Amino acid sequence: MVYLPQNAVIAKEKLTQYLLVLLPKDDKSKFLAQAGYSLTSWQQLEQDIRTQVLSQPAEFLETTRYGDKYCIRAKIRGVNGIELSILTIWMVTNKTAKFVTLVPDKGAS
Repeated sequence: MVYLPQNAVIAKEKLTQYLLVLLPKDDKSKFLAQAGYSLTSWQQLEQDIRTQVLSQPAEFLETTRYGDKYCIRAKIRGVNGIELSILTIWMVTNKTAKFVTLVPDKGAS
């Protein structure tokens, strides 16, 4: 089993300018709002990704020109106690893991 490092890079901009902002296409903010996440509490989402997602095993997907791509399926319990099934994508290069994105896990049981 592969586990990505707890100190993986999670860019603030990825949370504050993408995931937690209402977008006309591929919006994730409404999904995350169900668990109480918002732009004003982006640090909580980052912390929860580190503690609740990175503690789960990562599954290798493919090697790309940007590095090795992994996914981690997890349940994330939000600030209001609501649990969401999510799928996160990570890129690993030279022992550095970077958060790419998070989507609802449609394949979760």
